Amino acid sequence: MRVLLVEDEPDLRAITGAGLRDAGFFVDQAADWPTAEELLARNDYACVVLDRLLPHGDSLPDLQDLRRRGWSAPVLCLTALHTLDDRLTGFEHGADDYLVKPFALPELVMRVRSLARRARRRTPVFLRCADLEVDLARREVRRAGVLLSLTPKELAVLRHLLEHADEVVGKGELFRHCWDELAEPSSNVVEAVIAGLRRKLGGPPLVHTVRGQGFRLAEQLDRSR
Repeated sequence: MRVLLVEDEPDLRAITGAGLRDAGFFVDQAADWPTAEELLARNDYACVVLDRLLPHGDSLPDLQDLRRRGWSAPVLCLTALHTLDDRLTGFEHGADDYLVKPFALPELVMRVRSLARRARRRTPVFLRCADLEVDLARREVRRAGVLLSLTPKELAVLRHLLEHADEVVGKGELFRHCWDELAEPSSNVVEAVIAGLRRKLGGPPLVHTVRGQGFRLAEQLDRSR
């Protein structure tokens, strides 16, 4: 799951981002609201961790504006403003949860995980193609009933391919959804993960290369497309 962390204090941003990555999230980071807006326009996020006080001022009016435009990703507000009125104001402007600084990193991780899980309730627990099955809750992958050992990146790529089964998924799309902003864009890194997936999934092949376009996960590749 991809998370956006908006925090202007460099040390806290680094520590919080590292903690979320260690918990298995893909994390993009922004130190100010304009950068956050650019990232929000380009990516879908399972959750946004938003510092309330940013260099331009209170971020709640910006959040409220996004909500009025129909944006619905869950938001966890971080702030040193701790009164009941402060918290109520946060909820009134569109926050889904509120965490007062200083906070315990494990608590933040659990709150983010809970918000992201609730937002993805409509996502099937199991994804399937032929004899391949992915249990999203347990993060387990089986082929013909045999449990496979995938890296987190292989699992992320496989999940995206399964969510778009029978569609052509380009390398750029895979990179945007399965890597965060710290990664260096390269077709080689995507191809290396695809190669690892194919090796572990075994035969008959499910991940097919569509020359010049990307990859398609399907039981059989339709050569007429």
